[in-house]
Amino acid sequence: MAEDAEAAAESGGGGGDPGVGACEPGVAPIKAQYRTTKERFHQYLDADKREDAGQETPAGDPDGSDPAEPEAKRIRLEDGQENGKTEVAAESPEQQQVPKRARGQNKSRPHVKPSQYDKERLCPSLLQESATCAFGDRCRFLHDVGRYLETKPADLGPRCVLFDTFGRCPYSVTCRFAGAHLGPEGQNLVQEEVVARCVHLPLVRNGLNRALQQQLRKRQVCFERAEQALRRLTQGPMPVVVPEATVATVTPDQNSCHAQLDTAGGASTPSGSPISTCGPLTDEDIIRLRPCEKKRLDISGKLYLAPLTTCGNLPFRRICKRFGADVTCGEMAVCTNLLQGQMSEWALLKRHPCEDIFGVQLEGAFPDTMTKCAELLNRTIDVDFVDINVGCPIDLVYKKGGGCALMNRSAKFQQIVRGVNEVLDVPLTVKMRTGVQERVSLAHRLLPELRDWGVALVTVGVRGSVVPSWGHCGFPGLLFSVSLVPCCLPCPLSPLTPPPSFITAPPSPQLHGRSREQRYTRLADWPYIEQCAKVASPMPLFGNGDILSFEDANCAMQTGVAGVMIARGALLKPWLFTEIKEQRHWDISSSERLDILRDFTHYGLEHWGSDTQGVERTRRFLLEWLSFLCRYVPVGLLERLPQRINERPPYYLGRDHLETLMASQQAADWIRISEMLLGPVPPGFAFLPKHKANAYK
Repeated sequence: MAEDAEAAAESGGGGGDPGVGACEPGVAPIKAQYRTTKERFHQYLDADKREDAGQETPAGDPDGSDPAEPEAKRIRLEDGQENGKTEVAAESPEQQQVPKRARGQNKSRPHVKPSQYDKERLCPSLLQESATCAFGDRCRFLHDVGRYLETKPADLGPRCVLFDTFGRCPYSVTCRFAGAHLGPEGQNLVQEEVVARCVHLPLVRNGLNRALQQQLRKRQVCFERAEQALRRLTQGPMPVVVPEATVATVTPDQNSCHAQLDTAGGASTPSGSPISTCGPLTDEDIIRLRPCEKKRLDISGKLYLAPLTTCGNLPFRRICKRFGADVTCGEMAVCTNLLQGQMSEWALLKRHPCEDIFGVQLEGAFPDTMTKCAELLNRTIDVDFVDINVGCPIDLVYKKGGGCALMNRSAKFQQIVRGVNEVLDVPLTVKMRTGVQERVSLAHRLLPELRDWGVALVTVGVRGSVVPSWGHCGFPGLLFSVSLVPCCLPCPLSPLTPPPSFITAPPSPQLHGRSREQRYTRLADWPYIEQCAKVASPMPLFGNGDILSFEDANCAMQTGVAGVMIARGALLKPWLFTEIKEQRHWDISSSERLDILRDFTHYGLEHWGSDTQGVERTRRFLLEWLSFLCRYVPVGLLERLPQRINERPPYYLGRDHLETLMASQQAADWIRISEMLLGPVPPGFAFLPKHKANAYK
């Protein structure tokens, strides 16, 4: 297959092809022998699947114009004209309309829940030992195992990840790899030695238990510290009161749940509570920590994986941790959904044992819900910091007053920050943009105020309206974080921290160089970032965004930031953390990249399950990630290094078939890659990425 790719590259993508010209501005500079045309690219990929022409194509036609895609998305995926411009029919200037920018989400995308692929579901009580169904005849699930096995799809592989890793698969006969752990009579086998070895291993933390969920749904949780903080914020100065140590109390008939809340948080109940305390009594049980006594968030010089909606899930964070990410943060969680006990929202807070420095990000528009949510999380989950999202540009969040809309609501913003900071025992950080409008920057005005409000770290998104001439440093999307607690000295070097040549700046704040209107359509305004770093000094400032190589990271450090936060660069190549720490370019092969995807699917099956729902949920998140991975151009194919994140990859033929397949921007080809790892897709399967791409315009 590699020989075929080389031959195709010579015949179809070489410099002699009249359809392939020199590299254009804004296009990644790929060597001439690998460049090709759109037609030859798809002909090469379609050559090996003609024998399967009778099978239904799940996502669109090979021409790339998916019928399920809205017009704005098709404009982005198709480049019908040279120079990356969209073909427009010859019309008069009055009739021509400016095409709508591809931004936000694909709201009209086909969305099928993974549970709909498993119509005949077996009752969960049959999978649990010595358990009876509480619904009896009213249960809507199957209780006949034989009937279930008749309709169950074929196994996807001979080995079960859960069985090999933990010694027992809790999904039993519903597992899509059940043949690996079912006995001759259909019993679920157990590897006692592996189970005994895994008993002492740390588990995934920050889950939502059933008792707390019922409490939240019935609104039986009382937030005493939050209410006291809110009264002080809304009514002005109040007499000094010794705050209680509990985060949440409940009505007298819910004492058992209340005890569970305190146990999970590691704090005892105060003397005024009807619940007796267990264990030693410490000062923290009756006296709140002062701001200067809070745990210090010292991450200067460390590599920070930014919170990434949809793609920043736990399996992906495990991949990044393996490649050298030091600090990780969960996906954005909506505070109102957390207070309602939604299991899907609480899943965003889960923390894997490998995440040694981990935080969660909250989004909200009002002080009461944000403060109560912070009080709840303060005792029920284990995190090193809590981050407030003040940078989300999505209309659904912005129009409700959340996200970057808080930058224009300074009064509410101050109440949220002060209230959340008062009920937290861990550092509070803020992630924000430069502003809301393109030419109106607000970050430099807010940084001193955030410092006075007690914020520990700020991430500001800054996008310049005018592209600065910073040479190689002019890359888009830098995100920064500002540390607003008393400054700490940089921590000693460890095997996971960057080399001394990378740590060049003292602690300072962080900033993201874009406004809401700019999204990802401008280069980062580094002069403004440097200005904000001086304003925030001596607090640490982290830079993040569009960093795609160790040269980009080194240039970011020269602006005075304390470290870098990696966002889309980690989605394009998660091994970027290794490149930065080892100060080298990694010409990773297609087989190595496929192994990374295979590890992601293994982590996904561990996290979401190995039944049909778990497999299809893993596939969905894999496909979302592949929509970013396809933009990576291998090092060996580039005419000059490094690749820049704002350069659009042209059509090219890789060094082997798999490398070419991974370069495709068609959902149908991403599905083919997923089938290599998770087996065939269910009938009627369709996929369209959640987020639109607008970075190359």
